[in-house]
Amino acid sequence: MFDKFHDECGVFAIYGHPEASKLTYLGLYALQHRGQESAGISTSDGETVHTTKSMGLVSDIFTQPVLKQLPGSLAIGHTRYSTAGDTALLNAQPFSVACNKGRIAVAHNGNITNALELRRELESRGAIFQANSDTEVILHLVAHSEERTLAGALRDALLQIEGAFSLVFLAEDQIIVARDPHGFRPLAMGKMELSGGRPCYVFASETCVFDLIDAVYLNDVQPGEMVIVGPTGITRERFAPEQPLAHCVFEHVYFARPDSIVFGRSVQESREMLGCLLAREAPADADIVVPVPDSGVAAALGYASESGLPFRQALIRNHYVGRTFIEPSQAIRDFGVKLKLNPIRHLLEGKRVVLVDDSIVRGTTSRKIVRMVRMAGAREVHLRVSCPPTISPCFYGVDTPTRKELIAANQSVEEIRKFVEADSLSYLSLGALRRAVSDTDANYCYACYTGNYPTELISVDMLMATGR
Repeated sequence: MFDKFHDECGVFAIYGHPEASKLTYLGLYALQHRGQESAGISTSDGETVHTTKSMGLVSDIFTQPVLKQLPGSLAIGHTRYSTAGDTALLNAQPFSVACNKGRIAVAHNGNITNALELRRELESRGAIFQANSDTEVILHLVAHSEERTLAGALRDALLQIEGAFSLVFLAEDQIIVARDPHGFRPLAMGKMELSGGRPCYVFASETCVFDLIDAVYLNDVQPGEMVIVGPTGITRERFAPEQPLAHCVFEHVYFARPDSIVFGRSVQESREMLGCLLAREAPADADIVVPVPDSGVAAALGYASESGLPFRQALIRNHYVGRTFIEPSQAIRDFGVKLKLNPIRHLLEGKRVVLVDDSIVRGTTSRKIVRMVRMAGAREVHLRVSCPPTISPCFYGVDTPTRKELIAANQSVEEIRKFVEADSLSYLSLGALRRAVSDTDANYCYACYTGNYPTELISVDMLMATGR
């Protein structure tokens, strides 16, 4: 879907590869679905940190000549969709600075919930900020730390920040990665074998990256863990006391690529189970099951398999639509959705359709798609959603609207059904969502569906956004 939760950030890091910048480019290419606003790469040749970042897609920014200007065997990369800070080049990552700890760069996936308070405190001590992204706060905390080593200063900084973060740090001779104690955002660790048996370590938001670059997935960076890779080898240490886990369940519902393993579980398996349980909870007297591509495909497969109804890919997505396009002066109804989706009339005509999607946020796009399916000749449209109603904004790295804009926070399921113009509407239950991701130990965050946040939200701006 297009007007709802936006793809969040993706991060990548590599240590000990002679073509670090090229592999980072490939890593970001595999993570492009997590953010299409801007991308950046920082590398180190042992003496200098080089950074290139720009607005746009990874393949447009990092041409062969650009990659040649990024020498070194250490690199980090970032692809961004803004969740905190404006859409502008000044907020593109990695952020790179020279400070008393040397030249360092950082890239971040998540959202620092106490960033505003920390920023005000740092500014009162003379800090000057270049951007309005929460990630820059981390760099200032490192620079202001009295710890002498970078690892010590970073440990000091991490203990002051709250919220969600999977961080990759680059120094002149080392890579440091860290994950928040609740483990909101994923961060996987892999290894490549180079000639001569030299190890090369890689880190990425999703394991689909490792498949592309022929790295072996080792395990996840643990919540509250810091991993340092440098000339003396690799060290792993816990920087914070253990906290209750709060993995973002929306990674499995929507964010992650289905070919990734996230939080130790196959995303494709989770999504097919979402659809299977949805079919049990909300069967429909219908002829075919149609996914809203691409995010609804796996759930629709599960729904079709469980219900015994035929699966039909009756909505075709145009994968070449960029973030901006020229709209004709002549008014074309629902132009934005038509540009991205087109129905196959032959498959829909006269049919009772189960339309499977991953979520409804504002409801405006769902209504346009339901109308499109009807206009293509469907006799009935039964909308099935593979997660519970979204009633609360997220403050951990997902760009959700305020409570006022969330249709399920303000309207009943029947009212939403009428708004989207479906013949019937059903959401997956919270219990079934838990079962689909095999969450037997309450290790996931469901705040967007429950309003129960796993951390204290001390920012007044954030509390205002909840509508409380």
